[in-house]
Amino acid sequence: MFDGFDVFDIETPGATIHGRRGGSGPPVLLLHGIPETHLMWHKVAPRLAEKYTVVATDLRGWGDSGTPPSTSDHEPYSMRAIARDQIEMMRILGYQQFRLVGHDRGARCAYRLALDEPDAVTRLAVMDVVPIGDVYNRADRAFSLSYWVWSFLAAPAPVPEQFIKAAPSVLVDFMLDTWPEVKDAFPPEVRAAYVKQFSDPATAHAICEEFRAAATVDYQQDEADRGNRKIACPVLFLWSQRGQVAKLYDDPMAIWREWADDVRGEPVPVGHFIPEEAPDETTRQLLTFLS
Repeated sequence: MFDGFDVFDIETPGATIHGRRGGSGPPVLLLHGIPETHLMWHKVAPRLAEKYTVVATDLRGWGDSGTPPSTSDHEPYSMRAIARDQIEMMRILGYQQFRLVGHDRGARCAYRLALDEPDAVTRLAVMDVVPIGDVYNRADRAFSLSYWVWSFLAAPAPVPEQFIKAAPSVLVDFMLDTWPEVKDAFPPEVRAAYVKQFSDPATAHAICEEFRAAATVDYQQDEADRGNRKIACPVLFLWSQRGQVAKLYDDPMAIWREWADDVRGEPVPVGHFIPEEAPDETTRQLLTFLS
């Protein structure tokens, strides 16, 4: 995996960010979702690296990145704080502008970064999410039953942390076994890496803090921006044709068009983990859009 990529650990003012860099050409930053790490891009990143300098990282609190202390308002695990790590890391690497791709939690970090730092992001691709403010404003019975992980991980500490500590593989295997359509999308060593991070108490707490921030700080920041700021760059939106985004929202593309003037995209006929389930289609879409 990631042949020809260099591994790095970069100290930013907020957290140490772990990742890999490879290829040459204009920079592209890849951000992962739950329950993954940067390893989720192992089938896509090497092919993008034939044309681009590809940087794939673990978000603050995930994988081998740092887990700084949180606060009572959860702000250190807000998407704004997590995005600051990523832009500082890219600047340390020498990139003032870059293309940005995110899946799931990484997509939420990515659009927040694009809103907060419009001069830095030249193109934005988001996969299988709608913005956090829209998630909560549209939440109903179907959401509460299908996205119960949101409520579970956002519950007050230390309840979810203790449940995860008792059986980390149960939660990770649930996501990896029930959310995809392509059941063999995760090589054993990748699945083991995803379980391993949930086995670390500091990482499990950080992940829970991120979901607590989503319900509070992130929601408030989205609502403050609604109607006042838009994503300045072109946006590609890909979503699972068979996943919860398609089931919960009649027209998810219309939601993104409220946040950006230039939006294109389409559903992909797989489950939630689009880059791992459909790496060929993901790569094709990204190469077309990012150029």
